[in-house]
Amino acid sequence: MAKLLEVFLVFLRLGCTSFGGPVAHLAYFHREFVARRRWLDDAAFGECVALTQLLPGPGSSQTGMLVGWLAAGPLGALAAWIAFTLPSAAAMTAIALLAPHGSLHAGAQHGLLVVAAAVVASAIVTMRTTLAPDTARLAFALAVFALVLALPLPIVTPLAIAAAAACGALLLYGRIPTNAPTLDLRVSRRAGTIVFALFLAAFVALAAWAAHGARDAALAQTLFRVGSLVFGGGHVVLPLLQTQVASAGLVDQRAILSGYAAAQAMPGPLFTIASYVGARALGSVQGALLGTLAIFAPSFFLLVGVAPFYRTLASNERFRAALAGANAGVVGLLAAALVTPILATAIHSFADVVVAIAAFFALHVAKLPAWSVVILGALAGFVLGG
Repeated sequence: MAKLLEVFLVFLRLGCTSFGGPVAHLAYFHREFVARRRWLDDAAFGECVALTQLLPGPGSSQTGMLVGWLAAGPLGALAAWIAFTLPSAAAMTAIALLAPHGSLHAGAQHGLLVVAAAVVASAIVTMRTTLAPDTARLAFALAVFALVLALPLPIVTPLAIAAAAACGALLLYGRIPTNAPTLDLRVSRRAGTIVFALFLAAFVALAAWAAHGARDAALAQTLFRVGSLVFGGGHVVLPLLQTQVASAGLVDQRAILSGYAAAQAMPGPLFTIASYVGARALGSVQGALLGTLAIFAPSFFLLVGVAPFYRTLASNERFRAALAGANAGVVGLLAAALVTPILATAIHSFADVVVAIAAFFALHVAKLPAWSVVILGALAGFVLGG
């Protein structure tokens, strides 16, 4: 019990102080759990990160779950997730519930939208160099970009990523390095298979529940699906929310963009934008809780379900090639979201262009913290919006 409490308190502190997005979170985790506390060594930490790269969902949160699991078992994973997620989820819920009552100035809200455009543009440039570094993968990204723009339908997004994965399996085979992993969460293959079957059952059950037309059911089913499809990190949750949540009529695109921009100013996982979406969709704290649980639940199912098969997957050249193709497609997906609806929603004047370019350079060239750029963007919007 003492170890479980320690896990909770350490991750709670990190949830209050870990600004900067998923990559920065991993640096905080490494310093805290490898260098300082020595809960695991560099090799084990690297394999925790590698396992999360095989799965959809929030990579830094999943890494935290794995660290908590290794320190204090399955309850340690749960404690790590709750503590790391709670601060930003609470803040995003408060923002969502206050904004509809006029507490957020219209100009400041528009400034957040403009900064969101800069954040996404910076993410695209960074992700292109790592996820689409060669001609073949850049071609996958461009193909997904064109397809999603040409056919802006919710079903097209997962199909485009699946097609990129299939192309990767065929065309990148033998070109993607594999490793020989040793990480063991002590989950049997039988248990992993059962948990994965429960994941599929939950997917079907939520779809059946949503078919009855209840708004809370639609929220849970949609965010569970988003949490099951997000490859490439927290930034990629935005286009999926745009296509899945907005098309379901739960929250409009402008509100989603505002929430995404606000999430940049928060410590902890970007996926707590689901807290904002849930609160806006249902107008309550219960909605925020439902949204948060729905988008993070697939991570628990998939971590436990895939863990026993991790060694086989991580060393399979065909699977790694397919994963590389999917990740390249993610770059195109994010670029399509930048064109529409982000730029269409955020950029309305020459002043917006200037603020967006300044925010991009502040983030990508000057390397200012995202939260500081968000605050400056909101102030700029407040001043320009009068």
